[in-house]
Amino acid sequence: MGTAERKAKEKEELKHLILEGAKKLFVEKGIEHTTIRNIANEINYSVGTVYVYYKDKNDILHALHMQGFSMLGSRFKVLFSVENPMERLKAMGKEYIRFALENPEMYDLMFNLRAPIEFLDAMKAEEWNEGRATFFILKNTVIACMEQGHFKGLNDAEAVSFMIWSTVHGMCSLEIRDRCKGVAFENPETIVERGYAILLKMIDHI
Repeated sequence: MGTAERKAKEKEELKHLILEGAKKLFVEKGIEHTTIRNIANEINYSVGTVYVYYKDKNDILHALHMQGFSMLGSRFKVLFSVENPMERLKAMGKEYIRFALENPEMYDLMFNLRAPIEFLDAMKAEEWNEGRATFFILKNTVIACMEQGHFKGLNDAEAVSFMIWSTVHGMCSLEIRDRCKGVAFENPETIVERGYAILLKMIDHI
């Protein structure tokens, strides 16, 4: 390995270390109570070193945000080989739920916290590219379903996709934020799974 390659590898390793340290503190202390100095202390580097790679805390949040979408996107890519679009749509929902429940802090960062979007606003970015790309995967799958005769009587693929996304997102968010506890569900540990199964039955009848 040459000098340039070694330096590039060391840079990526340090950026990864910063992100892992930040994610740990965001979970333990909360985003509002985590500072750049806290992150630097966590990874045993100087504050200046952190600022070399990230301009501020929102920049770090956005980097984690992109990392999360990369993880989710990898799960969806595995499903591209599923030829039947309706089966692919159902599997996407299951993978989405599995990702959310296995990575609750990352999911919160991706979909429930303002900070990453505030970063995009500050950068004057007009589009939320990560969210847009993920939504297009869903929308294109819904369009393929419509072309095969599903969702009869409905012709707004964007609205159908939004309905599916928002419903599944709502179930995930309620579970992650412990809103399902104390509601006296008969089997609270399976309520998301059962709720999604009902959604699929409703979709099958459209």
